[in-house]
Amino acid sequence: MIRSLRVRLMLAAALLALLFMLALLPALQKAFSLALQESIEQRLASDVTTLISAARIEHGQLQMPALLPDERYNLPYTGLLGYIFDRQGTLVWQSRATRNRNINYHPRYDGRGNEFARIHQDDGEEFFVYDVEVKLLGGKSAAFSIVALQPLREYQDTLNGLREKLYFGFGAALLALMVLLWAGLTWGLRSLRRLSSELDEVESGARDGLSREHPRELLRLTGSLNRLLHSEREQRQRYRDSLDDLAHSLKTPLAVLQGVGESLEHGDREQARVLQSQIERMSQQIDYQLQRASLRKSGLVRHQVELKPLLDSLCSTLAKVYRDKQVLVSLEVADQARVPMEQGALLELLGNVLENAYRLCLGQVRVRLLEAPGQLALWIEDDGPGVPPDQRERILERGERLDRQHPGQGIGLAVVKDIIDSYDAELSLGDSELGGAAFRILFRLD
Repeated sequence: MIRSLRVRLMLAAALLALLFMLALLPALQKAFSLALQESIEQRLASDVTTLISAARIEHGQLQMPALLPDERYNLPYTGLLGYIFDRQGTLVWQSRATRNRNINYHPRYDGRGNEFARIHQDDGEEFFVYDVEVKLLGGKSAAFSIVALQPLREYQDTLNGLREKLYFGFGAALLALMVLLWAGLTWGLRSLRRLSSELDEVESGARDGLSREHPRELLRLTGSLNRLLHSEREQRQRYRDSLDDLAHSLKTPLAVLQGVGESLEHGDREQARVLQSQIERMSQQIDYQLQRASLRKSGLVRHQVELKPLLDSLCSTLAKVYRDKQVLVSLEVADQARVPMEQGALLELLGNVLENAYRLCLGQVRVRLLEAPGQLALWIEDDGPGVPPDQRERILERGERLDRQHPGQGIGLAVVKDIIDSYDAELSLGDSELGGAAFRILFRLD
């Protein structure tokens, strides 16, 4: 499928122009053929007039001068063919150019006046014939048919030469038309390219909306997109504000319940432990929902974040938290490498996955970014115990944890998966060459 609008328009215009020219060519050939035949008829009529003006009647007999006014009649190889027939169709005179020709033509003196026609010879040759019946010659009564002929091959040669010129001219015109159309479409679609450039800037976060410096036909589209961008930003902000208000409104009752639980420890310790566990679970669920709502992908804006600075910052922080382990971190990431995510979402994603890697590794963590046509693959590996194949799908579910020795509700990887799903990326688990788990995050580049 051709995805370029300019190429589609060019192909459509070229096809229409070609069809128009193919339809016009026979009409032009027909018009030129009729004009050429009319010119031949006029020329033959002029030749006949020359013969009539030279003919004389003396003693009832036709007399023609030895030299005619038109020199072409006096030369044997000029191709000017002239004949004079009497009333019975008997040949009484012929031009010198006809002496070596056998023309099979028998006029009929029937009062038609003059006639222009085409005749076919037995040898396949064709002629144009102009036949004029005269009744007076030099003021004297006469009855003759004066005939001028021209071979059809001359007409056909002229017509073939015209056809070749028409083909060449139409081909050159079509080529010139395509060049002009390409230039015109390039100029006409420049506004669409400018609009596309502005959309790229909006997606990258370089600008908040589209300008109004576009053709009148596109202003409604740009206005609708600007309203959509503004509405999306306001909706996302209202959504976050509402969740913050909800979280704050729940924090106070949870704090009260926590205090009640602490006071119950002096009485029923089992009930107090259950209550504390449920309060902690509720608090973590609130944090999870807040993260899930605030870190989702924007509908139109596409951010690009440099990966290396974020990794350096997170690894520095985690090295302080797990300083007793002396974790060796290997970062195989280019300095200018970018990931198509918002910074907050990428920070949350990397924080959760790297924290798991630091917590479960024996002493080595590796982060790699591999580029391929149309995609980026981010690998985070460790040399820990790894994840059994039958457990890899389960641990990505909210509330499921493989590591039971450390506190938590198992929502970290669930947050990671929600973020990845919202960005149309893929998360998979495998075995690392280091001996532990390998988390592979695949980003598609549009």
